[in-house]
Parts: sequence; C-alpha cells; structure tokens
Amino acid sequence: MVVPGFCLPVDDEIQLCLLELRHAPAVFQLVQENREYLAQWLPWALDEPSLAKTEAFINERLRRFAEGRHILTGIWYQDQLVGLISCALNPRLRAGEIGYWLAEPFLGRGIMTRACRALVTYGFEVLGLQRIEIRVATDNTRSQAIPKRLGFRQEGVLRRTGRIGDRYIDLIVYAMLAEDWSAHARVEKDHALL
Repeated sequence: MVVPGFCLPVDDEIQLCLLELRHAPAVFQLVQENREYLAQWLPWALDEPSLAKTEAFINERLRRFAEGRHILTGIWYQDQLVGLISCALNPRLRAGEIGYWLAEPFLGRGIMTRACRALVTYGFEVLGLQRIEIRVATDNTRSQAIPKRLGFRQEGVLRRTGRIGDRYIDLIVYAMLAEDWSAHARVEKDHALL
C-alpha cells in the first residue's frame, strides 16, 4: 500500500503526489480559478467555496487513505499543481474507481492521459487490483477520450445517476481488468519500439 508522502513519478514533466493539508490553499485557489469550467461536470463545484471545506475534504481523504480505501493525489505538471486524480479503493473486491479533473488552461497537453496511465499501472501492478473503472458524463467527450485512449472497455450507461445543480446526468462506465491492462501495456510498448 502507498505510504504518507507518496509521490508517483509519471514522466519528466508530471508527478502525482498524495494531497496533504499543506496543499489545501493551492487546491482551493486552483478550484476558484476554474470553478465555472469545473461546474459543468462536477457537482461539488457549485457548492459555496471555502478553504475550510477544502481542508475537510483533504482530511477525509487522508483518513480513507490510512484505511486503504482511497488515494487522492495532486497532479504536478512542471512543478505546478494543475489538477487532481484519485482512486477510490474497494479492498474486498480488489477494485478501484478513478476520478479526475484538470485546470482548463492545461487541457490538450496529454497530462490527464499520462496521469491516468500511471495510476492505472500502479493500481494493477503495485496494489494488485483486478478491476478499475472510470465513470464519465455522456456529454463530456473530452473526458471520455481518456479511458478510450487507454483501452478501457465501455460497459454501459448509468442513467440519471449523477446530478449537477437541477440537471440529472447519465454516466458512461468504462472498465479495465488486470489481464487486459497487461496485454494493452505490451501492445503500447511494442508500438513505442516501432
């Protein structure tokens, strides 16, 4: 299992580091700067913002982390916090569900795809997960591209399972199994050598 101070290097530009209370002001500021954009997809972005709520959120995730039920990391790109990525863990089922968001100015650089690839690999190879899901709103095509790029399989649509303000949304469920990820990783490696 991951340890406090956990950092997962992704490549020369990106690393995923466990969020700690000391990061709360930076997370709060990043959310404030991107609130309007994030509110399209994330219900919590519509809530009344406060640094205290950000600190409570991080504290709760740290408690779940200590219990082996959640990993919440910041995404640092060129030493700047640009978003968050997390994996909710179900130890009994050896399964995880990844969620993520990225600040709008950093979209289109492959940051989230690289971050997801690293976290999925960590989940399967280090944590021994057997299944990882990513759930995405049906109208969020940019976010859907990430699990598709990584070879996740679309398993279905959960109708009206999310709510943003007064609007109910459908979520597409994408999933990857450990044995499929191993095969996908081999193919990606082979293509990289060509």
